[in-house]
Amino acid sequence: MLIDQRTLAGIVEGRIGVVFRRWDRPRAVPGGRQRTAAGELRIDAVEVIADGDLTDADAHATGLPDLAALRKALGDKPDRQTYRVRLHLAGPDPRAELRERADLGAADVAMISARLARLDKASSHGPWTASTLALVAGRPGVRAPDLAASVGRETAPFKIDVRKLKELGLTESLAVGYRISPRGAAYLHHCAPEIAGGTR
Repeated sequence: MLIDQRTLAGIVEGRIGVVFRRWDRPRAVPGGRQRTAAGELRIDAVEVIADGDLTDADAHATGLPDLAALRKALGDKPDRQTYRVRLHLAGPDPRAELRERADLGAADVAMISARLARLDKASSHGPWTASTLALVAGRPGVRAPDLAASVGRETAPFKIDVRKLKELGLTESLAVGYRISPRGAAYLHHCAPEIAGGTR
């Protein structure tokens, strides 16, 4: 579920606790969580609502001035149902804490190596984790399409792979591109010091 910066800021500040979406089927479930740049959101409820039951109060709850603005934001999609999604900020993104954990012991290094080996083994395009870590370490802040093109890959699957490294706390996203996290740099110092020399 995409959430724009205006809405996300309102959720973080506690001013917004509901969003409306037009979907062909529910794209969020109660109890689910969504990671965002501002932290992790928790989905409290997902309800179908008839368009005729929408009110100015619903618009105000989303930070919009009136019902007309809410209808405009939802767009004209008569073949889809309207959903009211109640949500709140649950806390920081756990990956943010993980990527700062740079005091790695032998067990940590072994665990990360095993996870990377599994990612390589499961890949349909061959081993990629070491080369991608090296690429991000050597070219921080470079646009994902440019990084992908430099190794002959399509942007979308390349970004999915980098996201897998992010899940392990090894990389972090910047406003443009990526960089190796403190945890990632510590891992590289253990396993690939020739690459780690180029990290921050």
